[in-house]
Amino acid sequence: MSIGLIRGRVVLEPHQPEWDSIAAQTIARLHLLLGDTAAGIEHIGSTSVRSICAKPIIDLVLGVKDLSALLRQNPLLEQNGFLCRGQDHPDQHLYICGSGDFITHHIHAVPYRGEAWNNYVNLRDYLNSHAADAAAYAALKTSLAAQYADDRKTYTAQKSAFIQALLAKAATWRQQTTA
Repeated sequence: MSIGLIRGRVVLEPHQPEWDSIAAQTIARLHLLLGDTAAGIEHIGSTSVRSICAKPIIDLVLGVKDLSALLRQNPLLEQNGFLCRGQDHPDQHLYICGSGDFITHHIHAVPYRGEAWNNYVNLRDYLNSHAADAAAYAALKTSLAAQYADDRKTYTAQKSAFIQALLAKAATWRQQTTA
């Protein structure tokens, strides 16, 4: 089983159980490299949702208490195959693994337990607990992938409203499960 895609492409595969073990190995490597800089690291994104198709790129959220402390670790991370692509959203830095335009991992570095962290974790947990919403999301992804196989930006943009609605449901669900 392989992971990875050429940058900009959209190809979906059925869920692969190996994605969890690949994510766990990467999480262990990051913890070893970063020590206390990493307050938490979780497998997120569609590869972490057992019932849906996904691009074969492992997504992780790396929670840090101090983003500047993480950025000081960039030379070490780069030596170990984790390349910083910069800030892709406010208070969020993207790291990738791969070779050239072939990407195997996206690591989203965010403030630990902040809004982005909570959104990533809540959405994963919500979709793993709500089969009907997971199936609807998978159907949307499949339809969009057929239309935008060579246009990842449009594919992503077209999912945005649906994901925002899921995030709202996931936040409400999380509040109810922790109350």
